Amino acid sequence: MSSSERSDDRPAGSSTSDDGRNETPMERADRQWSELLQELRVAQTGVQILFGFLLAVVFQPRFSDLGSVDRTIYVVTVFCGAAATGALIGPVSLHRLVSGRRLKPVAVRWAARLTVVGLVLLYLTMASAFLLIMRMALHDALALWLVAVMALWFALVWFVVPLITVRSRR
Repeated sequence: MSSSERSDDRPAGSSTSDDGRNETPMERADRQWSELLQELRVAQTGVQILFGFLLAVVFQPRFSDLGSVDRTIYVVTVFCGAAATGALIGPVSLHRLVSGRRLKPVAVRWAARLTVVGLVLLYLTMASAFLLIMRMALHDALALWLVAVMALWFALVWFVVPLITVRSRR
């Protein structure tokens, strides 16, 4: 069971679980941390590649051709990408700094929160990067429609489906 499938309305340190596992609070925290790390590996890789690409864009010759609106979109995109990178790497730092202090259940909760914040920021980064690319490629209103469709798609598969899944379980 992945962390997205577990019921997050129970505390990470509770001694009983509704999934039939007979775990101690520390065993549950270890399992949840392991699951979270697997999820973070995917998100961290994606955000780091995207952020690296975004940093390189400003050094391209055509960057000086961007108008003020597109430069603003670029700055917002880079800002969101940097914030997403920080939020998605934050759980690793958190774990390292509290490791050995018997705080794993608390660290897991904070790491899960940072991951959700990171995913929201990654969503914003992806949407604004897509907006910039579509504006450069199409130069018309179709760009906005394509961005809206893609933003809705990301929102659906990243947030709506998981929320529906959690609600259907209750």
